Amino acid sequence: MKAKKIAVIGAGVSGLGAIKSCLEEGLEPTCFEKGSDIGGLWRYEETPDTGRAGIYKSLTCNTSKEMTAFSDYPVPDHFPNYMHNSKMMEYLRMYARHFGLMQHIEFLAKVCSVRKRPDFSSSGQWDVVVEADGKQQSYIFDGVMICSGHYTEKHLPLQEFAGIQKFRGRYLHSWEYKQPDTFAGKRVVVIGIGNSGADVAGEISRVAEQVFLSTRRGAWIWNRVWDDGNPMDTALFTRYNRALQKLLPSFLINRWAEKKLNARFNHANYGLQAAHRIFSYQTVVSDDLPNHIVTGRVRMKPNVKEFTETSAIFEDGTEEKVDTVLFATGYTFSFPFLEDDLAILDSQHSMYKFVFPPQLEKPTLAFIGLLQPVGALIPTTELQSRWAVRVFQGLKKLPSETDMLAEINRRKTRMAKE
Repeated sequence: MKAKKIAVIGAGVSGLGAIKSCLEEGLEPTCFEKGSDIGGLWRYEETPDTGRAGIYKSLTCNTSKEMTAFSDYPVPDHFPNYMHNSKMMEYLRMYARHFGLMQHIEFLAKVCSVRKRPDFSSSGQWDVVVEADGKQQSYIFDGVMICSGHYTEKHLPLQEFAGIQKFRGRYLHSWEYKQPDTFAGKRVVVIGIGNSGADVAGEISRVAEQVFLSTRRGAWIWNRVWDDGNPMDTALFTRYNRALQKLLPSFLINRWAEKKLNARFNHANYGLQAAHRIFSYQTVVSDDLPNHIVTGRVRMKPNVKEFTETSAIFEDGTEEKVDTVLFATGYTFSFPFLEDDLAILDSQHSMYKFVFPPQLEKPTLAFIGLLQPVGALIPTTELQSRWAVRVFQGLKKLPSETDMLAEINRRKTRMAKE
């Protein structure tokens, strides 16, 4: 029987795992990567192209190598527990070479469109148009795995900040931030306290005159190093702790974790008191932020109410002169190559287990890595890919559309309550 042909879009960590999963199940993958190299998010470029992930030069993984690695290819022993982006790239190159993945990747190949074929309801096949060397070429695939991630389309909510258009200083998104040198002597307000906001605020504060870190809801700050010097995730993300989590009510687990983090530094005293319980919202990993706050290099502020020509006015009524605004406001999902079909992707990105669109007639389209797990991404996407290719091969069957939609609604209800 002829092997099914699968299009893999993107050669980052999710795409590499997807290629390997296809090969393991006897499928024939072709990976289209718009850039000139593998790595996706982890490939540092001083001036990334629009539509590509942009990272800062110092970016270091927030999950340990022990938990981050692919299941069948450990990170070398001499690599640090928490890898800098350059080390992560080394590891990904080693992985790709070891499993012979490079021969299945077409570089500088931009996917222009992914459309259902006229006979999709029976064949489940897709028409995929790819542009390379200035020319477009059409392909027919039996399945598509979208591994392009969600750190490419920056979310810049200028409409939420009155006066930003008359602000005389510079404003930019964290996607554009590379290193702190250009902020020397500046008064900078960083808006948003996700992982990027915490990292960038701390790094800039070493050279800036003053950094203000503005947050609407506060944050719980985790440290990479846990008790006895062990990596945090290897100590906490165990089967034993997972079993306890299932047995104990959530308020007890939240109370324990909050008490543990407050024992290191009291979040309220540092202006970080969160308006949410610790496990009901994405947490932040930062080893340095408390030190920057306690030394005054970073000053915590509430949300910005409005901007004047030369200053930011915060919701507590305080006003600070600033000459640079850095928006660490995250990213939005963007799949410009997909046809506008609600059966493929609705406005809420409703997918069964974050992978399969529930209303598609044939389960031949899978989104890989389109989630933010509590722990490491690589093993999560690896499991997604293994499941997806087995569904493609007919070895696994999805629940009915009704059951999938019911599960999606249950998850949304649960998340809304939290």
